[in-house]
Amino acid sequence: MMICGIDEAGRGPLAGPVCAAAVILGENFPLDLLNDSKKLTESRRLEARRVICEKSLTWGIGWASHTEIDDINILQASLLAMKRAFEEMLKNAAGTGTPLPDNICAIIDGLHVPQISVQCEAMVKADAKVAEVMAASILAKTSRDSYMDEMALLYPLYSYEKHKGYPTKAHREAVLLHGPSPIQRLSFKVK
Repeated sequence: MMICGIDEAGRGPLAGPVCAAAVILGENFPLDLLNDSKKLTESRRLEARRVICEKSLTWGIGWASHTEIDDINILQASLLAMKRAFEEMLKNAAGTGTPLPDNICAIIDGLHVPQISVQCEAMVKADAKVAEVMAASILAKTSRDSYMDEMALLYPLYSYEKHKGYPTKAHREAVLLHGPSPIQRLSFKVK
């Protein structure tokens, strides 16, 4: 049985998308690079990301936009991003000619599983226990952080490069002062 780890980043922010990643590491992956993404420094996460992208068997990133979050709620948007990440991972494997076995099991960090074409198991704190989920956690967080850094250039009044859209005091004050940014989740309360 081959394990695919799936995790998301960005459920709690007031702005921006939710991002998910799906990863199959393969046999010779250097596991000592991995940990829960929240426990790694930014430089260690970026180094781990580089190695995951280069040395994993296959991986994919999926997104659900701030408008999708508002339309279907954050849980459903997270599951949608996970499904998209899994499908992107399969597409990447096919595109590179990487053969995948029929017996893949996806381990999802959390309590819920996306509707995908393989057996799934939800596991609380899988991002601290399962190497493949740790890798997915790192890819999701670094991808979303990079996106929010780009949004900071477009919307400098909101300082997204500092808080990545999370509900910090500075972010809340910016929204109250300037109104919602174009990537604000309007279904989330600012106060």
